[in-house]
Amino acid sequence: MGTKHQSSDPITDAKKRRRVGFAKIDAGIEANECIKIYLVSSKEEVDAADSSCIEPVDLNQFFEEDGKIYGYQGLKITIWVSSVSFHAYAAITFDSTSDGGKGITDLKSALQNIFGENLVEKKDDFLQTFSTECHYVKSIVSNGEILQQNASNGHSGDSDSHLKAEATDVEVVRVVGSMHVGHLYSRLVPLALLLVDGSNPIDIADPRWEIYLLVQKKNDHQGGSKLRLLGFAAVYRFYHYPDSLRLRLSQILVLPPYQHKGYGRCLLEALNHLAISENVYELTIEEPSDSLQHVRTCIDVLRLLRFDPILHALDSVILRVKQENLSKKSQTCHFGPPLSAVEDVRKSLKINKKQFLQCWEVLIYHGLDPIDKYMETYRTIISNRIKANVIGKDSGTAGKRVIEVPTDYDQDMSFCMFRSQNGEASSIEMDENQTNLEEQLRQLVDERMKEVRLIVEKVSLHHL
Repeated sequence: MGTKHQSSDPITDAKKRRRVGFAKIDAGIEANECIKIYLVSSKEEVDAADSSCIEPVDLNQFFEEDGKIYGYQGLKITIWVSSVSFHAYAAITFDSTSDGGKGITDLKSALQNIFGENLVEKKDDFLQTFSTECHYVKSIVSNGEILQQNASNGHSGDSDSHLKAEATDVEVVRVVGSMHVGHLYSRLVPLALLLVDGSNPIDIADPRWEIYLLVQKKNDHQGGSKLRLLGFAAVYRFYHYPDSLRLRLSQILVLPPYQHKGYGRCLLEALNHLAISENVYELTIEEPSDSLQHVRTCIDVLRLLRFDPILHALDSVILRVKQENLSKKSQTCHFGPPLSAVEDVRKSLKINKKQFLQCWEVLIYHGLDPIDKYMETYRTIISNRIKANVIGKDSGTAGKRVIEVPTDYDQDMSFCMFRSQNGEASSIEMDENQTNLEEQLRQLVDERMKEVRLIVEKVSLHHL
């Protein structure tokens, strides 16, 4: 980590009259505004104008309570992270420092909180790591297990590339054992913290953690080969009573230069194959991001469309949707899968119930042809499901109302509930909160409809 102080000689004037005033409070600068991070694969890329700049989720979270850096004027921090050994070097420049009432941020300590021992003090030492540790990934992989599945390589520049792939020299490797996992993860955790929203370091001392690496073989100029890390996933093995295991994917990251090229799909498919081959109870994902959930659902819907045990039940539900007129129904109709289908999918495909129900809605939409003819009915199904999730099964409230009443007792504990006769709506006007709730529900339905449509569009291109 290098620091450079840029300043000019002060002009002194012994006869200059002193003035008394109030010092200006330092407003600070947000870390996101003064820090740039680049992921580089060679020493020639360091300081190059076309180096790959990465966009962290939020740098402010690593600095002070309010995410700001204090005490610096003209601050600029440039960080290079090696995609070969995952060491990092930070170049820090500023015009001057002064305590404006909030102190002076310890930049070295703050950056070490992110990069730990990966942060290299001297630039020359950082540049040398590209040669001294050029086989780091290869050494880690040599201690791992190559999964028996057809890895794939994406196609850049293709909007549907996360679903298109062809067999190539890409492998998914499982690394187990606390020593190997710990050494590797200590190098990867800064990227996880920077690029995975809400990420926290895993407990590398727990032997139930496993790291899965997505690597690609790359020939060098000397006729040999090196392995390039494209991405990784962290998976935990939970015990499931009485004699099974549940796999939970807790972290997954494809490095920024290789995103949107099908590699995320490659990792997910490898984990699906692993869950089936080891006959675990199910595979779950811990708080997936919207983009991860999208890719996951595209993959699972394609798998389900080829899963014969559920197709008869699916066809029956689709036929009901086409025949029902939900606008004339006083009670909510059920269009979910039968319990036997839920269990068959879990046992054979290792898709958990929550994910299967999400996919089931997509499968219904996929089977409604022409969709425009049945759009109103389908939207009602989505709306009823979201209402049940958000408000509860009795979302209509059957004419029940809760109102506040004047009291000398605890106001928070005083209310009155009544229900109008025969479930008729009361004459009390709907308050502003109810109006806001309905608007929020409408937005949720719109968002879900958009999600389903995008998934079906992509899936339809690949389902024969």
